[in-house]
Amino acid sequence: MSGEQLQQWHHIVFERDLQALSEILAEEVTFRSPFVWKPYHGRLPTFIILSTVIDVFSDFQYHRQLVSGQTWALEFSARVGDLSLKGIDLIGFNDEGKIATFEVFIRPANALLALGEEMKQRLAEKGL
Repeated sequence: MSGEQLQQWHHIVFERDLQALSEILAEEVTFRSPFVWKPYHGRLPTFIILSTVIDVFSDFQYHRQLVSGQTWALEFSARVGDLSLKGIDLIGFNDEGKIATFEVFIRPANALLALGEEMKQRLAEKGL
């Protein structure tokens, strides 16, 4: 994946460009959440989750970006309410340059639980 794609991803996240987010997701994308054991499949549920978490996180920033071929590991930090968290986004791209897999890891447990509660409420309001 190119530096241009990484810049595009940063634009999506930091500018909250939901149109670009929708366009970069493959139709058959698989999203693995740190809250549920069963992955979500498809562009719409993945879009809803990612666009919601963009609103839930505050003080979001990336720290390290490890890129190997079509796979990214992006280390981040953020806040949920008054709790700080650290995490990693594992993003895999297909041959068309679209996100095909997205998996999230978050710690510590108290921040993960706070994020889970906030996401559960907001996603329920959106029918997911």
